[in-house]
Amino acid sequence: MSFWRSLVGKLWITIICLVGCVLIFLGLFLLPYIDTNFAAAESSDIKRLFTYTCIVGFLLTTFFALFLFTKITQPMQQLIQAADAIRKGRYDRRVSVVSSDEIGALATTFNHMAAEMESTIRSLNVEKNHLSSVLRSMTDAVLTFNRDGEIILTNPPGQQTVASWRGVKWEDSGHEEGRFGVPKPLQPLFEQVMESGEDAGAKVHVKQGVWSVQMAPLYTDDMIRGAVAVLRDVTEEERLEKVRADFVANVSHEIRTPLSMMQGYSEALLDGMAGSPEETEELIQVIHDESLRMGRLVKDLLDLTRMEAGHVDIDRSPVQVDELVERVHRKFAVRSKERGLALECRITGAPLMLPAADEDRLEQVLTNLLDNAFRHTPGGKHISMHAGRTADEQGESIIIRIRDEGVGIPSEDLPYIFERFYKADKARVRGEESGTGLGLAIVRNIVEAHHGTITAESIIGQGSEFTITLPVK
Repeated sequence: MSFWRSLVGKLWITIICLVGCVLIFLGLFLLPYIDTNFAAAESSDIKRLFTYTCIVGFLLTTFFALFLFTKITQPMQQLIQAADAIRKGRYDRRVSVVSSDEIGALATTFNHMAAEMESTIRSLNVEKNHLSSVLRSMTDAVLTFNRDGEIILTNPPGQQTVASWRGVKWEDSGHEEGRFGVPKPLQPLFEQVMESGEDAGAKVHVKQGVWSVQMAPLYTDDMIRGAVAVLRDVTEEERLEKVRADFVANVSHEIRTPLSMMQGYSEALLDGMAGSPEETEELIQVIHDESLRMGRLVKDLLDLTRMEAGHVDIDRSPVQVDELVERVHRKFAVRSKERGLALECRITGAPLMLPAADEDRLEQVLTNLLDNAFRHTPGGKHISMHAGRTADEQGESIIIRIRDEGVGIPSEDLPYIFERFYKADKARVRGEESGTGLGLAIVRNIVEAHHGTITAESIIGQGSEFTITLPVK
């Protein structure tokens, strides 16, 4: 700031102008009077004294102006520069003014205010960083909206959620083109929170997913300025809850059927409805068969529960896979002739050796898969088994393929056939007996316990193929 624009500069110019006006006024009236009433020598001395007085007056005025500039203007300029520095974010700026007057008191107060502000800003930054760390570490999506429904703050999961929801073709949501505000599934909840001023929660369905949403209002001076929403993806929890409900329903159904038959036939025996020893023996045989069926169901349930809990009993030892496949083929050869099926076994790259595997468990896997193939393949069709080697960047593996020419599995059922009690029988031919719906779930757990994988492919009307991959190492 220049001197002439400062308060002291303007004050000095004003004083100079006033003094100049006074001297001019005195000169106009006083000098003629002196020339008229005094001698030439005295008049010259008086004029000289008047000139000296004017010069001294101007010098005193200038000195006074410089004094005020040093004591007032310069400290004020320091205060202005320090305030501007704080405005720009340099909160460590201080004023070095030492005096006992009002300017010194103002400078001391300013320094104290700056120190308090720096401490407050530092505390706010710490809290902001802490809040940001908490938001970043949250696995739930957090979205903050203003009163207009615009998103003003999100955490990384929230950003991912918003990005994934941008591609959804919503209906008209009431927002301007190009502005992504409250997504359509959250709009009713947002309007409810903004109107009631209370927390609200709901479950929304987006892109075949289920989200649990908790939304709360944000207040400023008793006025709602927006809302914050916490979104949790509960798709898996909903699926597991459905699986649990289906599991209970299926277990109840599977156990109720043999129990009902055992109860009915036992009541028939107690009521003496069997008219001959042959009928009695037939009823007893049915009760026995149903008890065996229920026993198999309970055994499979216990085995599957232990496997899914990670307690798979694996007795690891070297296993000759080609011999195991041939043994299982021989076991099912008689049954294939009885059913009128062609059962083929093909082994390439023998010997096929797994250095650490459970032979009994692997035989259980092949037995379950072949049993399914036999039950769902009509007579006159073909079933094949193939075992061989394969290699990729992860190492050498043994592959076993079991293919049937049954009706096939619908494509919408394929992702779920390895779940408990899931039966894709809607488009398949049932055999003379129905399974428990646990065989493929047990197969998957046994294969995964050997660090392998099992996949299924199927075409309606052409059959199904199950592929087991077992790593050698």
